[in-house]
Amino acid sequence: MASSSVGQEKYRSFLSEEEVKNTKWRFGVPNYDVVNKLFEEGRTKIWLPGSLEEKVQNFVKTWEMEFFHKTDLDEFKSIDPKKFTFSLNGGKALNLEEIGKLGGGYNPLLQTSLPEKLRVYNPDEETAASSHKVFTTTFPRGFALEILQVYTGPPVMVYKFRHWGYMEGPFKGHAPTGEIIELFGIAIFEVDEQMRVVKVEFFYDPGQLLGGLLKGTSLDGSSAEEPSSSCPVLRSTE
Repeated sequence: MASSSVGQEKYRSFLSEEEVKNTKWRFGVPNYDVVNKLFEEGRTKIWLPGSLEEKVQNFVKTWEMEFFHKTDLDEFKSIDPKKFTFSLNGGKALNLEEIGKLGGGYNPLLQTSLPEKLRVYNPDEETAASSHKVFTTTFPRGFALEILQVYTGPPVMVYKFRHWGYMEGPFKGHAPTGEIIELFGIAIFEVDEQMRVVKVEFFYDPGQLLGGLLKGTSLDGSSAEEPSSSCPVLRSTE
C-alpha cells in the first residue's frame, strides 16, 4: 500500500527512475517512503543483508507493488502473466483475467462466502479504485509487511508473514481508533527459473483485519458493537 510518487526505493525492485518513467501506473507512481518508515519502526525481525529471509521479504514487497499498481501485464517483471494464478484459503485458483473480473485491488484478498448482508466489506461491490481509496483512507501510513519466518526458498517459497497498520482514518462508516491492526498468515509462492511468480497461495483469516476496523464508533451514531453479534467473522475476532 503506497501513495503516489517515488524516491530511492530500498526494499522493492523495478523502481529506478527509468523504469518508473516508462511504466503505466494504476494510481500514479507509488511512493513507499511513509510505509517504509512504519515498517522500520514496527518490524519485529531485522534480517541480515543478503539472507534468504531478506531476499524473500523484498521479493514479496516487489510482487505486491506490481500486483496492485501496474496496469500493463507486459510490464510485469516479478510475475509471469500467462501462467500466474492466485488462491485464498484453498479456494479456486484465479488467473489474472479472473482477478480483473473481481475488480482487482484488495478484492481477491478479501473474498468471502458470507451472505451479502453480513459482509462488512463486500468485494462484489468494490473496484480496484474504490478498494484502494477505502484502505489508503483507513491506513494513511500504509499497511506494512514483514516476513516472520521462511520455511523454504525458491522455487517454492513458503513463509509466515505479518501485516500491520494504524487505523487513523474511517472505515465503512466507523470512526478511526488509532489502534494497531495486525494480520498474520502463511503464503506459498512458486516461481519459474527467471524468478517470476507463477502461483500464489495465501492462508489467513480476513476477520483479523475486518474485525479490528469495526471497533470504532459508528459515524451515524449507532453502537459499534451491534454488527459483531450477528456476523460470524466478527464473532471470531472477539
